[in-house]
Amino acid sequence: MAYHDLDELDEKILKLIVENARIPFLEVARECGVSGAAIHQRVQKLTNLGVIKGSEYVIDVEKIGYETCAYIGIFLTNPSSYENAVSALEKIPEVVECYYTTGEYDLLIKVYARNNHDVLNLIHDKIQPIGLARTETLVSFKEAFRKKLPIDLMRLEEK
Repeated sequence: MAYHDLDELDEKILKLIVENARIPFLEVARECGVSGAAIHQRVQKLTNLGVIKGSEYVIDVEKIGYETCAYIGIFLTNPSSYENAVSALEKIPEVVECYYTTGEYDLLIKVYARNNHDVLNLIHDKIQPIGLARTETLVSFKEAFRKKLPIDLMRLEEK
């Protein structure tokens, strides 16, 4: 994976927009002491480089009826079927994250369901048929915290 050589202005911009993705470019420009056009160009450059992958709204899933969050470790019957399994998992709406991992699991997924009964149905009806040897499910009672990775490019360069 390519590391991009970013400067202090890029770092300032990233810190501001990670903290508040809805911050107006003119406010970022004021904070950085440059023009709005310069901010727009830098954000476009960071997007084109793949440093910025987009922005999103974070929804409180419980408020729309999803009371259960679970992490499911997947053991594939045929580990060479990674791509097919990932493609099938991506089509299941309740599966919101999927990771290739080291350790016990071939894949680790995060799912949201209305309740524990729906998690069970999800595993049996939608996930199991994609070619699993077995699964291991961890139900999350409550998110303790979520934070953004700190943006400190100058510190990274010192190492």
